[in-house]
Amino acid sequence: MLTPNSKATFATILMCCAVAILMCVQAASARDKLVIISPHWEGIETEFERAFKAWYTSKTGREVIMDWIDQGGSSSDFRFIEAEFKRLPEGINIDLFFGGGIDNYLKLADKGLLHPYKLPEAQLKRIPKEIFGIPVYDAEYRWYGAALSTFGIMYNEELRGMLRLPEIKTWKDLTQPKLIGRVGAADPRESGSAHMMYEIILQGYGWEKGFELITQLGANVRGFSAGANTIPRDVASGQVIYGMAIDFYAFGQIAVIGEDKIKFIIPADAAVISPDSIAILKGAPNLDIAQKLLEFVLSDDGQKLWVLRDTDPEGPKWKGGLNRCSVIPALYDELGDRCVVTNPFRMDLNPIDYDPAKGGIRWDIVGDLIGALVIEPHKDLVDAWKTVNKCKDPQKREAAIQVLSQVSITEEEALALAVDKWKRPDYRNQKLKEWGEFARQKFKQAKKMVK
Repeated sequence: MLTPNSKATFATILMCCAVAILMCVQAASARDKLVIISPHWEGIETEFERAFKAWYTSKTGREVIMDWIDQGGSSSDFRFIEAEFKRLPEGINIDLFFGGGIDNYLKLADKGLLHPYKLPEAQLKRIPKEIFGIPVYDAEYRWYGAALSTFGIMYNEELRGMLRLPEIKTWKDLTQPKLIGRVGAADPRESGSAHMMYEIILQGYGWEKGFELITQLGANVRGFSAGANTIPRDVASGQVIYGMAIDFYAFGQIAVIGEDKIKFIIPADAAVISPDSIAILKGAPNLDIAQKLLEFVLSDDGQKLWVLRDTDPEGPKWKGGLNRCSVIPALYDELGDRCVVTNPFRMDLNPIDYDPAKGGIRWDIVGDLIGALVIEPHKDLVDAWKTVNKCKDPQKREAAIQVLSQVSITEEEALALAVDKWKRPDYRNQKLKEWGEFARQKFKQAKKMVK
């Protein structure tokens, strides 16, 4: 039985517990949340989360929790977003899409799945509207380039010299038969940056010549990886000598291994500088915070994370740094030698007239074509390529290479299918079977021509 004193003590304990619970609830409510879908690698996610949390607390006095989602690459992330909006048309409980080229962002904007947000005027003035003819941000403020990317070829210079393999300056150089099994590449159906490189080749060379190059290059590939991030490691370890790579993956290896051992070039025959983007998704559940992240990423503080060394007090803490190009031209001059990447606005390039809208429209069908004609029958392609290149008769060999490199549909046919029938799974599956058979037959014909 409780005495008066013990009752008072018990009441005090209950009151203290109630106060503690209330304080916990208030503390929890002061922690805001943000959900981001992103193909970015761990270093970028870690750095932007660390820096944004500190920046957000300094601005608001509140904490923020950041949840990162990835479906396995920018192409997979886009397909996930698209599928989720079909299920939940008013919003998919994700705030932002962060990472990947502008092609997917253009498609999401056209579908009305992005939430426009105009940056404060002072910030917007620091960012140019375009670079070499490609927009850096959307005219209606539905997406922004968060960083700039170049696409090219990295190679293991130390092993290349030891093996007396050729120097590479163009995409076409990767088609030399002596490079069979020496080239690393990723599957464009899985990797957005890989897809971008194939699209650059197609737009730089034209549809038929582009597929001719991609087929011959593909015949030299050791094996197609799901993610483009494995290629730089394979080049660095000597699994392959050359690799199709986005700039920052190459620079990351160069920072660790040394620029005397690993090289990176932007091919002169088809060069593009493209924004790696960020956008708020329609129906973002944490809209105010999403806008704050957008402001931070495009601020000087956020942009410095891309271009500064890991030893710089304003730079990233991630070992080796992030090694990406900022979208703010003035930042390169302001930082001077502290900046570890080349100013892309002053690069001596002759870039192709890249059409991101066309690349976006035909994104899926181009990936599927490369899959059906190059990747799925890769073993047979390599076998035919080896057989054809053993032929001593140059006329027979060239004629067989032309057959080997044929593409099953024209560019006009591909664009027409992309906007209509390619959305029908039954039609798409039937065409993929037809293209697979087309590939097998042309490989057989090419081999017969040199026997």
